[in-house]
Amino acid sequence: MANLLSKLKSIGPAGLVTAAFIGPGTITACSMAGAGFGMALLWSLLFSVLATIFLQEMTLRLGIITQKGLGQSIRTSLTSPALRVLAIVLIVSAIAIGNAAYEAGNIVGASLGLTSIFEGVNPIVLSVVIGVLAFILLMQGSYKLIEKALVVLVILMSIVFLSTAIIIGPDFYDILKGMFVPSVPKNSILSIVGLIGTTVVPYNLFLHASAVKERWKNKEDIKEARFDLIFSIALGGIISMSVVITSAVAFFGQGIGLNGIGEMAIQLEPILGSWAKYFLGIGLFAAGVSSSITAPLAAAYATTGILGWKQDLKSTHFRLIWIVILVIGVFAASLGYKPIQAILFAQVTNGLLLPIIAIFLLVIMNSKKLLGQYANSIYSNVAGIIVIAVTLTLGLKSILSVLQII
Repeated sequence: MANLLSKLKSIGPAGLVTAAFIGPGTITACSMAGAGFGMALLWSLLFSVLATIFLQEMTLRLGIITQKGLGQSIRTSLTSPALRVLAIVLIVSAIAIGNAAYEAGNIVGASLGLTSIFEGVNPIVLSVVIGVLAFILLMQGSYKLIEKALVVLVILMSIVFLSTAIIIGPDFYDILKGMFVPSVPKNSILSIVGLIGTTVVPYNLFLHASAVKERWKNKEDIKEARFDLIFSIALGGIISMSVVITSAVAFFGQGIGLNGIGEMAIQLEPILGSWAKYFLGIGLFAAGVSSSITAPLAAAYATTGILGWKQDLKSTHFRLIWIVILVIGVFAASLGYKPIQAILFAQVTNGLLLPIIAIFLLVIMNSKKLLGQYANSIYSNVAGIIVIAVTLTLGLKSILSVLQII
């Protein structure tokens, strides 16, 4: 027991990854999946969790052994000037601009969570307050402070959504069937793309590689970092699955339309009573705030790394990048509507970016010169190739669906 408690104290860098992918977009995608298809798509979340663990395990080895971020490693590994320029343009545009779009959604989601609790408060005022809260935490320039704040928010989300899923009394046979018997119900492909795309996030590869080198410096620490990874990502998967389960029990097969996450609290009142809005409001607030901190942080790590700038939370370049991302997010959220075109752009770029970045990562992880005995094994390569193949296929489907909308 003492050993387990000691290990739990090491939770941190991968907790940032969990805090990053459990945002309002994830809560919405999981709610829609549960309402529309019941437990049938839980398998796609299980795949997402495993894919995230496989890819992020590579980044933790890279970060600890080389003491460099992924952006730095890509920059130094590309000897061709043309490829280097292409990588810089792709990563800066997709990560920086894409994160600005998602930042708006994070802040809108966090303010939505608060308005469900504090009725009558102007959501624009809440957006600014949430932006200021994120600014203060990031401006402290302390990685440990940010890490602790996000771990607390992840724990809060876990308590809220897991307890909700248990309270509503789901059918455990349906849960197991949905997790381990893959199925693709009619018109579910976009939901599958959404569930996988919202969990296996490309900017998290940059965030994690940079975060682990802040915490761990020696190769002996890899074992501890792997525990952190598996525990944190599995916890994130449980949160996502809990949202799907809650939504499935409340809405699936009952002819109830779920047009937005804001309706969940109202329609869960028959099950949770007057506590419904507090459960979901707090969970959504925690999800929005945690992601509103990690999105600018990840953009700063990725951009400074690929441009060869200093990766210090207190450096001018680093701060300038996350401030720009945060300000754009607050401004867009304060307009009173969702920046649809920007979010569509983010979906397109992320659909393209994930398999490309995963390929870069796989190439780097096979460099014996860079990693020595910690280079990828054949099993890691096979897992990586499977993830790339699936995400590339889904990314193309996602892009085609977005283009049809546009």
